[in-house]
Amino acid sequence: MINFKQFFRSTIGRKLIMSMTGLFLCLYLIVHVGGNLTLFAGDEGYNFNIYAHFMTNFPPVEIISYVLYISILIHAFYALMLTVKNWQARPVKYAVSSKAPVKWASLNMGLLGSIIFLFLVVHMSNFWGRYKFTDIGYREYRTNLLTRERTSAVYEPASKAFEYAVTTEGDVEIVRVKDLYALVAHSFSLLWYVLLYLVATLAVSYHMYHGFQSAFRTAGLVHSRYTPAIRATGIWLFAVIIPLAFASMPIVFYIKSLL
Repeated sequence: MINFKQFFRSTIGRKLIMSMTGLFLCLYLIVHVGGNLTLFAGDEGYNFNIYAHFMTNFPPVEIISYVLYISILIHAFYALMLTVKNWQARPVKYAVSSKAPVKWASLNMGLLGSIIFLFLVVHMSNFWGRYKFTDIGYREYRTNLLTRERTSAVYEPASKAFEYAVTTEGDVEIVRVKDLYALVAHSFSLLWYVLLYLVATLAVSYHMYHGFQSAFRTAGLVHSRYTPAIRATGIWLFAVIIPLAFASMPIVFYIKSLL
């Protein structure tokens, strides 16, 4: 009988946990970037604010979110353990360091992961924490259901417990919701936060450049037929397209704040 406790304490077991939690986080990146791209909808935050409310108040999504947070902590914990073990095994640096991106990323996964984790702490406290536990302001959207014309204005709820409401007055739909869009716009008008976001995005790119392929290898999913597709997905989707999409958000909003 396999001793599971001993297995998950082994280097192989830890790497397997890293790969499984890492792949789950990859799925989250796809969902997160898709939702965040509604920032560019040009609707004064209507779709983004509704998306934010759904992601933080729909019970199944909330459960998945807490699984995500646990996965991040587990991933970070085992990454730290593996990094320390690798340092202990090789306290002297390589005489010749490779400048190839994949090799550099492989040798610096601990550094990249640390940058990402520190950014997540700042990012979550600034957006998720303030959205859930503070009064960040509200927005009211009035949409004419016949013409689809929409107006928006600041809304002041009568109760601090107010979160979200949808009502109709004749042919007008009224949506009142927390205004996370305004908080995002303000945060991305701050140069230090934009730079921090871009550094973290670059770290994600390098981390995924090596990590996505490595996760499949650790899980034993290596075959000449589909390994090239996995490699291409890791490079183009997770190391190029998704990081560029994330990076575009602070850049666009910062430029808009200067105009």
